[in-house]
Amino acid sequence: MEAINTELGIEVDSLEQLRELFGSFDANVKAIEKETGASIVAKDTHVVFCGREEDAVLAKTVVDKLLSMIRKHEKLDISKIRYAVELAREGNADAIEEIMADVIAITNKGRQVKSRTIGQKRYINAIKQNTVVFAIGPAGTGKTYLAMAMAVVALKNKEVERIILTRPAVEAGESLGFLPGDLQNKVDPYLRPLYDALYEFLGTEGFQRLSERGVIEVAPLAFMRGRTLSDAFIVLDEAQNCTEEQMKMFLTRFGENSKVVVTGDITQIDLPKEKKSGLVQSISILEDVEGISVQYLTHKDVVRHPMVQSIVRAYERYEKARK
Repeated sequence: MEAINTELGIEVDSLEQLRELFGSFDANVKAIEKETGASIVAKDTHVVFCGREEDAVLAKTVVDKLLSMIRKHEKLDISKIRYAVELAREGNADAIEEIMADVIAITNKGRQVKSRTIGQKRYINAIKQNTVVFAIGPAGTGKTYLAMAMAVVALKNKEVERIILTRPAVEAGESLGFLPGDLQNKVDPYLRPLYDALYEFLGTEGFQRLSERGVIEVAPLAFMRGRTLSDAFIVLDEAQNCTEEQMKMFLTRFGENSKVVVTGDITQIDLPKEKKSGLVQSISILEDVEGISVQYLTHKDVVRHPMVQSIVRAYERYEKARK
């Protein structure tokens, strides 16, 4: 039985909204057509959707939600469009607007930071509601960036007195002693991603000022031993590269009025074969402990270039086939 062609329409408020919807060289609409299978054309401020009924309905639903985002001054990009189509196809179109309703933080240059996927929204809510949060997922899902945003917001709101950021310098190993400069010079390259995020939220001068006052500390995990970290927002990044002993040491460091976020990708463990990942062990031990939340992010939550999502998917398929 042949599919019945359907033609649906939707009215756009203005030509400016239409231009934003279609994008430069019609890139946005081409992406919607590719993802939905429908054909989309504009007639003045009227958008027409043609194709199989389910394709035309899907495209119309997506465009309706994208127009709502445009009215709220949200900028469209290909990753947002692809995710919107995915949600609409799952019957969850209303979540498209809901996800981006809340501003998480504002960068030093005034850009609003919002969750961009359901997974990211759950992650943010988990940080607000729990003392310890584990965020497990592939590169590009915003694990570290969103944790930094929440840390800066907590500091500005005086919910904590300091921010402590750490990650294991596992790639350095014993070679640290052979690198030029003092210890800080030696470990800085391994902490650079954390610095970059802080510069974005605080500016270079703001970060340096707070760092000199000891309000912000960025240090390798080894520096945490023997300390009690109270009134702090503590982020452990790249935690998949912690040994079991390091992870236990870290998780027993925080004190009163502290919040801990642990991020990692358990598919990217760089430890020697004889060493087991402390992150893998800790989530199996602590997943059901009250006040601790484990959030899993997937390729659906990748918000970098769309190609990154495709790469993550390809690796997931490869790993599944290999197992």
